[in-house]
Amino acid sequence: MKKRQVAVKTSSTVIRNVRYGECQKNHAANIGGYAVDGCREFMASAGEGTNGALTCAACGCHRNFHRREVQTEVVSRMTTEEGERDADES
Repeated sequence: MKKRQVAVKTSSTVIRNVRYGECQKNHAANIGGYAVDGCREFMASAGEGTNGALTCAACGCHRNFHRREVQTEVVSRMTTEEGERDADES
């Protein structure tokens, strides 16, 4: 008699997309108030790898003042391998 053996291998990949939303810098903090400029989304003022990549072209604030939104997606892939062996083999 032969037994059937199934091996299942799983591999997963995590994909993270980071987006910077509206500016939250309080422009009236020095006088004790609260006022934001209304910038809705971070747009880099220069290319990646330069100092301008961290400055918003719309409001002039640093990227850290913009709300960070992280979208995480986990992608799993399963593969199976089938094999047969004799019942006498253990």
